Amino acid sequence: MCEHVFVRWDNLKVDSEAVHTLPGYREPAAIRTFDAPEALDVRFYEVQAKSILNRVPKASRMPFRWTINPYRGCTHACSYCFARPTHTYLDFDAGRDFEREIVVKVNTPEVARAELMRPSWKREHVALGTNTDPYQWVEKKYELLPGVWEAMRDSRTPSSVLTKSPLLLRDIELFKQIPSFAANLSIPTLDEKAWRASEPHTPHPRKRIEAVAELNRAGIATGVLIAPLMPGINDSPQQVEEILELCAEAGAISIGGICLHLRGEVRDVFMDWLRSYRPDLVPRYEALYARGAYAPKAERERLSRLVRGGRRAMGLRRDPAGDPFDAEDAGMAAPPPEQASLF
Repeated sequence: MCEHVFVRWDNLKVDSEAVHTLPGYREPAAIRTFDAPEALDVRFYEVQAKSILNRVPKASRMPFRWTINPYRGCTHACSYCFARPTHTYLDFDAGRDFEREIVVKVNTPEVARAELMRPSWKREHVALGTNTDPYQWVEKKYELLPGVWEAMRDSRTPSSVLTKSPLLLRDIELFKQIPSFAANLSIPTLDEKAWRASEPHTPHPRKRIEAVAELNRAGIATGVLIAPLMPGINDSPQQVEEILELCAEAGAISIGGICLHLRGEVRDVFMDWLRSYRPDLVPRYEALYARGAYAPKAERERLSRLVRGGRRAMGLRRDPAGDPFDAEDAGMAAPPPEQASLF
């Protein structure tokens, strides 16, 4: 039985203010708001998920076949977030709604446990954080992830997480109990102006580097992803080298970088942001992305060399598991081979 089933609701004192039926859900979602600075003008739609394990299409280049996403939409409000188009499936827009209309699968721990404990489950790698950040602010309120990690532990399922939040340190003791686990922190830039402009509601990037150090000290395999690398914004050698140096000091076991890609509605959201933040770069980006979602191969190779060269100089490595979002270059920490465990 999940240790958190009966206690995680104690801190939710705000009553539901309305109900709304979302596409794909038969039962109406209760709408909740919180009286907190981080949640001003944000609505949370509480839904009951029938299933929580998502199968990754076979055609995908991701090095895992299963994911779990407790939340849809993300209050981090990153201008470049590749997950924005998924909100349109809920009849929300990929812009402001993605940041302000957040779907919460409140029964995630219970359903995860039921699915992971089935005799037919083959204990394949399950990744969290591949869509929206599972450790975004509201996880402090709903506390869905401890029950998920307990289910991973008890089912002996190898797993990993990608996040921008040091909140994952809350669950460090559970990570230790999962037979095969890895963490990755996304740190696109240390530049204050670029950080505040491009991902306005994320924790400070230097706090993320501190989290990398603490996790590695605790024996949790932890890497860093410099993602996305945005030409003219966070791709100077000096900026990348500083991240690499601090990551090396923090004991990161791997580091990778990904060039910005602009699929679907993300393109419009990002370009609108760019016109307000760096209008001088608009012509450059219009040329770079004139043919589609990806920058030209020469530009992607330039950024790959930038990270690869610095990584080599710092003694960091690319993890053989590769990167789940761009197979050309990146590198993320992968779970170590399963060890004998009492759990």
